[in-house]
Amino acid sequence: MKLFLRLADSGWVYRNPKPYLRAINAIHPSLSRLSDDSWLATFDIGQGPESLDYHTVLARSLDGKHWEQHGPLLKASQIEPSTTHSIRTSVLADGRLVGVGGRYYRDDPEEGIVNRDSMGLCQMDLFWTESSDQGRNWSDPRTIEAPVDCKAWEVSHCLLDLGNGVLGLPLGAWKSWNGDLPSGEQSVVLLSHDGGKTWPECRRSFDGRKSGVIHWEQCVIPFGGGLLAVAWAYDPSHHLSLPSVYSMTSSLEEDFSSSQPNGFLAETCEILSLGDLDILAVYRRSDQPGLWAETGRIEDGIWTRADAIPLWQGQASGLSGRTNAADALSDLKFGSPSMRRMEDGSVLVLFWCQEDGVTGIRWLRLEAP
Repeated sequence: MKLFLRLADSGWVYRNPKPYLRAINAIHPSLSRLSDDSWLATFDIGQGPESLDYHTVLARSLDGKHWEQHGPLLKASQIEPSTTHSIRTSVLADGRLVGVGGRYYRDDPEEGIVNRDSMGLCQMDLFWTESSDQGRNWSDPRTIEAPVDCKAWEVSHCLLDLGNGVLGLPLGAWKSWNGDLPSGEQSVVLLSHDGGKTWPECRRSFDGRKSGVIHWEQCVIPFGGGLLAVAWAYDPSHHLSLPSVYSMTSSLEEDFSSSQPNGFLAETCEILSLGDLDILAVYRRSDQPGLWAETGRIEDGIWTRADAIPLWQGQASGLSGRTNAADALSDLKFGSPSMRRMEDGSVLVLFWCQEDGVTGIRWLRLEAP
């Protein structure tokens, strides 16, 4: 099997225009297509990845190439004192823009959001905000209660509109500040049947409760009538990234299959359906430098790989193998791709990267089948 794939163009969504004057780093983009000729990007900025000024901002484009910055997503009056936040955004079938994110309570200004000793997160909660005017105004954040005994979560992916009024929210369980994790290591997809007001059930997509393997940065998409999930598998006992894994369901009523490797070494992998059985994966490759893309096909639960090409090779990839994973995560230089199909069938990809010591948001356009 061979599916054509080519990098056609690239540029910047945001890059600090005056790095000599002030430190502004931009990471973790979300990309939404508002209409045939209108795009919205949201991403996080701050002096550092855990800084006390960390928050989510917006940018807009009419062609995916030229971007205008629009400032913070939330107003100052909507932000609780001594907190920072990170929001992932997406468009629902009814046209609403929805943001889901984590709000982090920063009681100690000398600490980050991650405990360097326990790898636990500071006190945090999940929240929901929405916009009915294409992102110009957003509702006050509303807390999301998860049906799992867990005090901290990784919110690495946007909300999913699964049709028939069902919404899905991919999450990864994370230790609390003191290292407690009652639920055990696992990633889940919360389900709501009332527009996001309540989340009474979930599906476990990756299970590390016995092995201790952490499944970071999971990405979930509708696929073949069910769901397809991929994740970055990390072994904390050996400080090592493992081969990327995937799991899937054939319907929303079924549980996910047991996870299995898809054949490549990926961190922060994003996937996109290309129609029928074909998929596109974009990821930070842990065995070679740079951001990579490849096409593939999943048939009868089997992932078959096709073309793979480098998209950007400005920095070394993967964790360094250091024993302190929190510092290693903060030292990463690129990742977190987000992508959507364009009107002409090409794919617009956003990701964050560091070039010449400045961290910003890049866009790429891929010509795909």
